Amino acid sequence: MTLNESTKSIVPPSSTVEIDGRRILDIVVSGTALCALSPLFLILALVIAMEGGTPIFFSQTRIGRNGRPFDIYKFRKFKSSCDQNGYPLTLDGDERLTRVGRILAASKLDELPQLWNILRGDMSLVGPRPESITFHDCFHNGFEAILDHRPGLFGPCQVEFRHESRLYPSDGSAADYYREVLFPAKAKVDLAYFSRRTLVSDFRWIFRAIAVIAADVWVTLARRDHANRSQD
Repeated sequence: MTLNESTKSIVPPSSTVEIDGRRILDIVVSGTALCALSPLFLILALVIAMEGGTPIFFSQTRIGRNGRPFDIYKFRKFKSSCDQNGYPLTLDGDERLTRVGRILAASKLDELPQLWNILRGDMSLVGPRPESITFHDCFHNGFEAILDHRPGLFGPCQVEFRHESRLYPSDGSAADYYREVLFPAKAKVDLAYFSRRTLVSDFRWIFRAIAVIAADVWVTLARRDHANRSQD
């Protein structure tokens, strides 16, 4: 039995037209992006391999729509000695990150392989972030309604909690803090949005997320350039 089979949804379903339109959009955009970005995929794969060998990709079991598990794909940003059974959260200044991995994490380029998840139907362009199996126990007291929606690459929480790793306490368990504070906060944001979403509002979150990521990358590059000039 999946996590959501025994629970009645408290979120009104979207219209059939919107559901079908959203799936068509997912297929068209993810398929086009995979083709258009294939040179970038190749470059990133080569850089990762040159730094730390294989594997190039990282996969981990996540909780999907209706509580069904699926394997999510990312470019590997941790050292090759790490596996999917390690600590479920990425911490600020995480020592598991490689040099290339830090760049991938900051730019979110490690998420690009999830376009394949979207094309397959595991995920959608816009939806709640898929949680690790480790946090399956968080879906209760109404939060299980999040599982009515296909998890996504973009969404409100992906923007508002963009720097989530900086929020974990330095003197306590990050996993406990996530369960008790961050997950409920994110769940409330998702439930508020996905109960009234439209295709138009989904587009807004996609563009907003891309703009935020681009701004962060620009600031990071500007700071490095300033630091390099100061050393000259």
